[in-house]
Amino acid sequence: MESGLVIVDKPAGWTSHDVVGRMRRLAKTRRVGHAGTLDPMATGVLVLGVGKATRLLGHLALTEKAYDGTIRLGESTNTDDAEGETTATSPADGVTDAELRAGIAALTGPIRQVPPQVSAIKVNGERAYRMARKGEEVDLAARPVTVHGFTVTDVRRHGELIDVDATVVCSSGTYIRALARDLGASLGCGGHLTALRRTRVGPYDLSMARTLDRLAEDLEIIPMEDAVAAVFPRRDVSDDDARKVAHGGRLPAAGLGPGPVGVFAPDGSLLALVEERGEVAKPLAVFVP
Repeated sequence: MESGLVIVDKPAGWTSHDVVGRMRRLAKTRRVGHAGTLDPMATGVLVLGVGKATRLLGHLALTEKAYDGTIRLGESTNTDDAEGETTATSPADGVTDAELRAGIAALTGPIRQVPPQVSAIKVNGERAYRMARKGEEVDLAARPVTVHGFTVTDVRRHGELIDVDATVVCSSGTYIRALARDLGASLGCGGHLTALRRTRVGPYDLSMARTLDRLAEDLEIIPMEDAVAAVFPRRDVSDDDARKVAHGGRLPAAGLGPGPVGVFAPDGSLLALVEERGEVAKPLAVFVP
């Protein structure tokens, strides 16, 4: 089985794990994983690794992401999205466009965000969503995230509710549900997310994503070499250095940055991901046998 990435356009109602299960059957291998969970309600770009590429996923998950979503102001839910139960309502019709813009500006840039109560974050070894479903109050610490862009594309007012369509570009670990909750809280009316579509993970966008039906007909796998070269700095090495890397050896640093660097053999094949620390480049993952 060829190793590489598969970019899926996740359907609504599927968990990320459901998509992994389907891909295991299509690719005929258990070695399938995903980078960056999407909630069941959400659709869009889900990056899967097949075979050796599963070892890339932890590094790919840290890249920037982009979303299109709809925030409903005037209603709060226990999950901060439309899948949960309504916990409070408060008229939003008094919120002005200027107040809306100010609320969004306050949630743009480096912020500290408390994840949703119903999330996959572990608290003392247990998933927060499992604790929340048992009725336990989950105390989640605020985490630093960066919202690079939070742009309103449409505002629709109906009665006491406001629906805000927005595009968000953010760092890994940012919850769009929490942005909806916090925007509503800051405006005094509550809010939750009613629709979400992930449009990009790092360099992989919707133009590269395929539906599961399409992948069942033609399983498009991005080769490991292309996947790494698209995301990380590239370092081509000599035969001697290639042998060193293949055996887990270190190379002199080449000044290619603090993050992972893809190391390629003279024939263009991917050898490893390395990380430069001081004067040396240490292997993070070696892909040759």
